[in-house]
Amino acid sequence: MGTTERNNTDLLLSMIREGKAMTAGQQIWLTVQLSIPSILAQFSSIAMQYIDASMVGSLGAAPAASIGLMSTTTWLFGGLCSAAATGFSVQVAHAIGAGDIRHARNVLRQSIVSVLIFGCMLAAIGVGISGHLPGWLGGDPAIRSDASIYFFIYSLFLPVLQMNFLAGSMLRCSGNMRIPSALNVLMCILDVIFNYFLIFGTRQVSLFDMEINMPGAGLGVEGAILGTVLAETVTASLMTWYLCRRSPMLNLHQDSGSFLPRRATLKKAAYIGMPMGLEHSVICGAQIMSTVIVAPLGIFSIAANSFAITAESLCYMPGYGIADAATTLVGQSIGARRRQLTRRFAYITVGMGMAIMGVMGVAMYLFAPQIIGIMTPVEEIRQLGVMALRIEAFAEPMFAAAIVAYGVFVGAGSTIVPSIMNFFSIWAVRLTLAAWLAPTMGLKGVWIAMCIELCFRGTIFLIRLFRGRWLKLK
Repeated sequence: MGTTERNNTDLLLSMIREGKAMTAGQQIWLTVQLSIPSILAQFSSIAMQYIDASMVGSLGAAPAASIGLMSTTTWLFGGLCSAAATGFSVQVAHAIGAGDIRHARNVLRQSIVSVLIFGCMLAAIGVGISGHLPGWLGGDPAIRSDASIYFFIYSLFLPVLQMNFLAGSMLRCSGNMRIPSALNVLMCILDVIFNYFLIFGTRQVSLFDMEINMPGAGLGVEGAILGTVLAETVTASLMTWYLCRRSPMLNLHQDSGSFLPRRATLKKAAYIGMPMGLEHSVICGAQIMSTVIVAPLGIFSIAANSFAITAESLCYMPGYGIADAATTLVGQSIGARRRQLTRRFAYITVGMGMAIMGVMGVAMYLFAPQIIGIMTPVEEIRQLGVMALRIEAFAEPMFAAAIVAYGVFVGAGSTIVPSIMNFFSIWAVRLTLAAWLAPTMGLKGVWIAMCIELCFRGTIFLIRLFRGRWLKLK
């Protein structure tokens, strides 16, 4: 995004804060401008998982299954970090929309201390359970050692991941999608480089008709997570530095304030973030239960399930990118007390998400063999993975409705009811169907259950969106 586009984005965002009328074209264009960098950031994030899965998958089924076994639990801990960051960043979006930039900076100061304490607590819990978790999840004894090491290293770096989430969320809520996007792309590139030298051992590489002895640590699964956390550390450092020193709105050197968290700020953060954390725990708990359902089906099914989830992520990442834009637009519109503009941004973002993810679903169905084929050379895993992706392709538009509508509700600070909706949809529909279908249909039954549940979830989120009870100006 060049200087002209950035200035145009800032101008359109200022129209929200200043109460100026916006045409439909300006609203759509602002949505697109904010969505594109966020979509790129989401793609780079999931690309890291894709890279890890592809590189480790080339080592065989067992290493791939060890990462797949831990994937739902790492999403759980990452989601809790994200919820903690969002509890503060939504307050910042509302303050910016109301034109109270000083208050926005004060919330940022308090959030840094609060989320670092929270991240350290999560790290202690993760390290403490890392040795037992693979067994609790029903993992095959052959993969438990690698899985345990993977989660142990991941847990140690949770405070770093927490700061990465906070800095990115704060910048996005201020309307700056460009910096988080660029740094997430950098993180993806660094992940490739670190993985290349950490996963594989020393080997001969052909380059311009020359044989080069390429050094490598040969750490396998351990190298995959080390590469990821090192890339996150570099990115989190740069993101936090930019937020606190260079951000036009949130630069902490523009005024002074206390870093000591205040009760009112923490209470609002808990009101917004706690339902999100509980909701994410519910969803990831359900995913863990799905892992438990899939684990008895064998190593091939575990690996295929993990690969299919990672591959599908490439399809729904645009939805999460647009959801980030929806949170920013709705949050600032709510702060500016503009009800009709808030509603229009909600409809524009949800419609855009459904259209884009519908197209992505078609592409996922058509190119499923190629997508899974990149991740593993094992034919049994590829067949199962292609089957799973083609089932899930039919649910993508309604999945988009749930994803983006949730981003709308977060921007409005309304997170309790959506969390309850997710709880009911996941546990009452998906897991019930999966437990019923898996014994007779295997992995296919698990993914059919997921497809049905996502369509149901999208429907109930659309109903709540159009009823408008979430739209309360405070």
